[in-house]
Amino acid sequence: MKSVGENPEQEANPALCAENLAEFFKAQQHAIVAYSGGVDSALLAYAAHRALQDAMVAVLADSPSLPRREYRHAINFAQTHGIPLQIIRTQEMENPKYQVNRADRCYHCKKALFEKIETLRRQLQGSSGMAPWPISYGVNVDDLGDYRPGIQAAREASIHTPYVDLGFTKQTIRKVCAYYGLEIADKPAMPCMASRIAYGLEVTQAKLNQVEKAEDFLYDLGLRVLRVRHHGDTARIEIPLEEFDRVIQKRVAISNKIHELGFLYVSLDLDGFKSGSLNAVLE
Repeated sequence: MKSVGENPEQEANPALCAENLAEFFKAQQHAIVAYSGGVDSALLAYAAHRALQDAMVAVLADSPSLPRREYRHAINFAQTHGIPLQIIRTQEMENPKYQVNRADRCYHCKKALFEKIETLRRQLQGSSGMAPWPISYGVNVDDLGDYRPGIQAAREASIHTPYVDLGFTKQTIRKVCAYYGLEIADKPAMPCMASRIAYGLEVTQAKLNQVEKAEDFLYDLGLRVLRVRHHGDTARIEIPLEEFDRVIQKRVAISNKIHELGFLYVSLDLDGFKSGSLNAVLE
């Protein structure tokens, strides 16, 4: 089994990429997949299930930072494809180091996640005659070039990274999803709700609720790619440039709704949508 990086021609061949991913899991007796319902983790869970059937489990971490819209999608995807699913409750909101929302917030979130999954792993391993249950998650090659402190938590917990090992980029993952005909092939990325709150502002249930309700309102208007960034009294809306006219036409309704949610100011970012834009202050 070769990584895409070892043979760049493979990246243009989703069938071969799918085969390599299947071989990765077939080499294991069991698998646990850290699952959020996003494109990366959903394909990982789907591929592990194809290779191992019920000798795998997808683990969905439920917390206040997971939007209910995404929670429902994650459950529906697993049920549709017969993927064994375990839902665990993580308590990162109880950790002051997470709540204070410094640049390493994601580290503390992932650390809490992997500690919970490790407890489940030990239970499964004990019930299966000590056969190993390795844990995998969906970080990919492109993620390595971004600021993602959660990667450090994964390394400390010895979590497997199939996409990195195989050299999969985000584009490769979407191509394999399309190859399988999965409904997630063009699903927009959806990081946790805490990533909308500007660094230095405490992560609270109230702020997460504000952001989720604001984004749900915009989704219901027909927008697919968006973020509502929480800057205290200000909600900063990020959407693709081509959607500006649609939002301006609905300006009054949007403004009224977001004021109703408790924001004093409502802004439209003229730079348009940019994933991870809050990391600009770190640069």
